[in-house]
Amino acid sequence: MAYSMSPTTLLMMLLSLLLGGVLPEDPYLYFTWNVSYGTIAPLGVPQQAILINGEFPGPNINSTTNNNVIVSVFNNLDEPLLFTWNGIQNRKFTWQDGVAGTNCPILPGKNFTYHFQVKDQIGSFVYFPSLGMQKAAGAFGGLRVNSRLLIPVPYDDPADDYTLLIGDWYTKSHKILEKTLDAGKPIGRPAGVLINGHSGKDASGNDDPPLFFMEAGKTYHYRICNVGLKVTLNFRMQSHSMLLVEMDGSHTVQNRYDSLDVHIGQCLSVLVTADQTPGDYYVAASSRFTKYSISATGIIRYNGSNTPPSKDVPPAPEGWSWSFNQWRSFRWNLTASAARPNPQGSYHYGSINITRTIKLVSSTAKVDGKRRYALNAVSHEDTATPLKLAEYFGIAGKVFQYDIIGDEPPQDTSTIKIAPNVLNMTFRTFVEVVFENPERTTQAYHIDGYAFFPVGMGHGSWTPESRSLYNNMDAVSRHTIQVYQRSWSAVLMTFDNAGMWNLRSELWERRYLGQQLYFTIQSPERSLRDESNIPDNALLCGDVVGLPKPPPYV
Repeated sequence: MAYSMSPTTLLMMLLSLLLGGVLPEDPYLYFTWNVSYGTIAPLGVPQQAILINGEFPGPNINSTTNNNVIVSVFNNLDEPLLFTWNGIQNRKFTWQDGVAGTNCPILPGKNFTYHFQVKDQIGSFVYFPSLGMQKAAGAFGGLRVNSRLLIPVPYDDPADDYTLLIGDWYTKSHKILEKTLDAGKPIGRPAGVLINGHSGKDASGNDDPPLFFMEAGKTYHYRICNVGLKVTLNFRMQSHSMLLVEMDGSHTVQNRYDSLDVHIGQCLSVLVTADQTPGDYYVAASSRFTKYSISATGIIRYNGSNTPPSKDVPPAPEGWSWSFNQWRSFRWNLTASAARPNPQGSYHYGSINITRTIKLVSSTAKVDGKRRYALNAVSHEDTATPLKLAEYFGIAGKVFQYDIIGDEPPQDTSTIKIAPNVLNMTFRTFVEVVFENPERTTQAYHIDGYAFFPVGMGHGSWTPESRSLYNNMDAVSRHTIQVYQRSWSAVLMTFDNAGMWNLRSELWERRYLGQQLYFTIQSPERSLRDESNIPDNALLCGDVVGLPKPPPYV
């Protein structure tokens, strides 16, 4: 028998549920990943890669704000494995971050299930393996967080949504790259560039099949992410302009661009309208800020086209000043209704008092005849017991020391110390972090667990007077920022996400050789309001094996 409910009765029931604290649980998405080796030849040279369910690149994760994402990983490799979710903040849940400072690795032949929530986030992100140089072998993929239907985005629904993973690529295996770095030698220049795992040409020089299709007159959403190891890439679409709408999880003021620089670890979202004569058109990704030139192409095809693309592919721009000026044109869309990064109310970040300034200067030197990279003259070294586990189980002093670097770099950064590098941050303080790059290589830095406001960049050394150049109004909140050669970049952020969080160079050779550290943020209340308890399925290793579990947060 059909039963109808009056609007008044329905409203009263909903109010009762709300007042009683009973809410429908956010949806769950389930994924099973079998991770194994396989042979691929994206640049014509057969090589060993790391595949997920036999795929290279790995499968896309397509989620919606506040979804619970369950990824069951079966490690069929002959080495330990971890996955990290680049840009996913894991609010109050550092246990799912998937880096060596927070998690024990998934051992060969074993299984581990990640459970994280894409809480209060939207946008374009990526995942990849975080241990060693495994990222050089694949196992990376796109991670999309769509806005909930009740929260409109500042553009009309596109005809389709495409992910483009661009990045430099080496034909040597990740194990050979690791041995090269361990021997104190650089890994050299990449062999080429890939777009979604392809160079764009087959062995005979013919174009690969189209990456995507478009219908004339319709508009499409392209998510462009740099998953490479070393090189900034410029991305462009032949004869089509790109309307920038989102980057690293934040809606932007919608400006049009003919090409966009995408630094390692960053994602940009653009809208492209199929407003040209139906045919095939190239997309291109080319190296920036290098003495050498490497690139890849792909084809976007209008439906029904049999017209080959023009060979006239626009070149990438030259010089870092062009890229710097493009960065200055990026602005946060303050009127968009969507999930915003915490802390709530931080849209007025320019009026919040800075409580601490941390200046991090990169350096390169040899230790015992081998190259190392450092921040403030300390080159980070991972520990057998993950830092977070040591802290949680109360044995931090046995595994590492806090604050072995200061908030200012030493006068001499030519002598490097190798040690676990952990900075203790006061919960909910508003902090200025300055990255200074005295070297000739454009760098990029990422902070797990957070979005920050990149308020300023400039040439030379940063000084307090540099704050006069800051954008204190509408800097785009994001998680990865570039630092141009012999320049500085400054970010503002509130340390309100309790946990142990990795700050790292996204140039993987530099991270592997120590250019990273960890921020630890501990809530004084040990409260579930601020941080979640260790999950029941957490892997234990090192010195915490056999220790009694600490009292849970309440």
